[in-house]
Amino acid sequence: MKQPLLIGLLSVMLPGVALAAEPTPLDLCVKAALEAHPGKIKSLSSEIEDGKSQFELDIKGLDGKYWEVECDALTGKINRTEREIRAHSTEFKSKAKISREDATKTALAKYPGKVINTEYDIEDDGEISYEFIIQTKEGKYIEVEVDAVTGKLAGEEEVLYHIGGK
Repeated sequence: MKQPLLIGLLSVMLPGVALAAEPTPLDLCVKAALEAHPGKIKSLSSEIEDGKSQFELDIKGLDGKYWEVECDALTGKINRTEREIRAHSTEFKSKAKISREDATKTALAKYPGKVINTEYDIEDDGEISYEFIIQTKEGKYIEVEVDAVTGKLAGEEEVLYHIGGK
């Protein structure tokens, strides 16, 4: 029996049964992120920011750049994109007015614990920031951004899980 005919018959015989799964929000996120930044996904995180669930994908782009793409966990739509750069990058150093050490103090003042990772980001609006992953004394993982120009907290997210590495 040909497959389209079989699918048609099954859909008539079993009207309440879905034969093909709809893409999940994560599927939609991955598709959109890789369309925007073709490459290889290096890691996936589930996070809470401002009380809302989101996915974060770290992508090593075919363009040689590293991208961090955040998507809404309910819709899969991209919320924000950042480009990760090296600490010694002229692009970062020429704009930064706050040292990494001062930014670290700001992040730890809000979330006492241990910094387990530091990144240097260019936001989708061109602003630069330090991004720290802090393991709090309670064992939570918090991603904290500190604006590299003003030294102010620019955002925080609780990391629920993380799969993969950079």
